[in-house]
Amino acid sequence: MTEAKSFCSASFMSNPSAVRLRGTPMRNLVLLAALFSPLAMAQAIIVAPHSLMRLPGNSSVLQVERLEVSDYGTLLIPAGIDDVKIGQLVLGHEARIAIVPGAQTFKLVVDQGEFGDGSQITARGAPGTFEKPASPGRNLTLRVNKLNAGQLSIDARGGAGGPGYFGLDGGTGEEPGCTWGQAGRGHNGDNGGNGHDGAAGAQVRLEVPYSVAADRIKVNVEGGAPGKGGEGGKAGKGGASKGCIVYRADGGKAGRPGEPGQPGVAGPAGALILQRL
Repeated sequence: MTEAKSFCSASFMSNPSAVRLRGTPMRNLVLLAALFSPLAMAQAIIVAPHSLMRLPGNSSVLQVERLEVSDYGTLLIPAGIDDVKIGQLVLGHEARIAIVPGAQTFKLVVDQGEFGDGSQITARGAPGTFEKPASPGRNLTLRVNKLNAGQLSIDARGGAGGPGYFGLDGGTGEEPGCTWGQAGRGHNGDNGGNGHDGAAGAQVRLEVPYSVAADRIKVNVEGGAPGKGGEGGKAGKGGASKGCIVYRADGGKAGRPGEPGQPGVAGPAGALILQRL
């Protein structure tokens, strides 16, 4: 992964095709300094094919004259950035702009957009874990003044709920002795934990020209899938049978397996507001 702060690092110099600043040397120095100010500015950012670049998150506003994500490339925008203005945005075949989940609504304004087949803007929530809840899709406002695209695709679904804990297995029963001759019963397995709920889909406001047909707009704001319930613990084995001098002690009965946990609840769907320019 190439991070945009690599403009000032040796790692960027090792991969100059991933990002390029165009202009005179003095102007480029000014652009480099601007990337670390509250308002970051750049003349051109280019993501190479089949590569991933992460923008720096030390400024909340970014202005770019030209942003190009080449075929199968991905540009990752961190949660700290919430306002991006682009003069010309070019997305290649299967290119991605991935917006990290965050509390603030993300605003993207594009003067002129050209989106290749299979390209997509994603603002999907992060999936949950055993201990951390899923995050909702990031609320998004996207305005494209001029658009040339076979399809405008946005994925702003909520994150999937995390799974429930697995139940602990039951312990093995006590072995019999030759004096009392009765084996212990196996212990029951613990029940599995319940799955966690999915997160909500995002609130998306999309502003595009009338020339963009409705069937070319694909926006997914579904809620996150519910987390699966944890499996119940296995039943503990009964104490093993034991042969004695006079008789043979029978083995104990196995315990009961734990019940599986219940699945979580799917997250609520978000909403799309479509505004024509």
